[in-house]
Amino acid sequence: MNNSLKYPQEHLLVYLKRGSCIESVHRVHAVVCDNKGRNLMAAGEANLETFIRSSLKPFQAIPFLSSGAAEQINAGDSGIAISTSSHEGSTLHAREVFKLLWKSKIDVTALQCPIPNSATSALQHNCSGKHAAFLATCKKMDWPIETYLLGNHPLQIEITRLVSDLLRLPAEELVAARDDCGAPTLLLRLSQMAFLFAHLGGSKHAELEQISRSMLAYPNLVAGEKRFDTKLMKNSHGQLLSKGGAEGIQCLSRVGEGIGLAIKVEDGSKRAKQAVALHLLRQLDWITPGRLEELEEETLLLAPGLQLEVQGSLQFQENKI
Repeated sequence: MNNSLKYPQEHLLVYLKRGSCIESVHRVHAVVCDNKGRNLMAAGEANLETFIRSSLKPFQAIPFLSSGAAEQINAGDSGIAISTSSHEGSTLHAREVFKLLWKSKIDVTALQCPIPNSATSALQHNCSGKHAAFLATCKKMDWPIETYLLGNHPLQIEITRLVSDLLRLPAEELVAARDDCGAPTLLLRLSQMAFLFAHLGGSKHAELEQISRSMLAYPNLVAGEKRFDTKLMKNSHGQLLSKGGAEGIQCLSRVGEGIGLAIKVEDGSKRAKQAVALHLLRQLDWITPGRLEELEEETLLLAPGLQLEVQGSLQFQENKI
């Protein structure tokens, strides 16, 4: 590979170096948006369209609260946190998901997320908390249980309506597709993802405020002790919300300020999105340097002789989304 390989500097670039030589390159897009829908800073294509994947989960949890289902079963902050999670399938996580179903008087067999390889129950699937909250909401609203993942189901229609309201656009403009767990996910512009997370971290929306509080109260349930989202929320001392998605999606929010950050790695690399997230947090000064260094040491551990290097920065924008 040509070790002088470069892309236009408006994109963020992550280089994997073996010794002093470049072995792989990841091209990354990122945008910062406020809760009025304004693009504040960007690198690459702010309006790049891609699927939000699991970063949608905090917003898919809204009907769980607004329907009264969470209150009815006394889900508490832990139950709300697991409903937003992409967890590691540990006993802790599976038990919390089971509690949502048990309190709702719903059998585990109603879960339609897959049983992971080397697992024995759908409770261990990383999306099981979202599915359990879906089912609890359907039970409370007397909606069909068996078809809760279909796009024309009342629950999925309500989720689309809520997201469209937050984005201030007609629901029919949103494009949905099946995610790996079977639930719908949405095709959005990167700037729209940042806009959603600006709402999550600094919204007057009652349910989103409760969801963000629950995620911060139980970061271990949102991902897992050794996972990026959990580490970031714990190390920020309640200042940051973090929710990643597959294929190089990472979304964050600065709590109390109504500002969201969305990241997309073109080739879907997890290591690249995490490296870029930490790189941009340093630029934005959203976390103390000491905590950031700890996260870099814990998160970006590579084999001896390998290192990740991020080039580029966010640039101020004038356009609105």
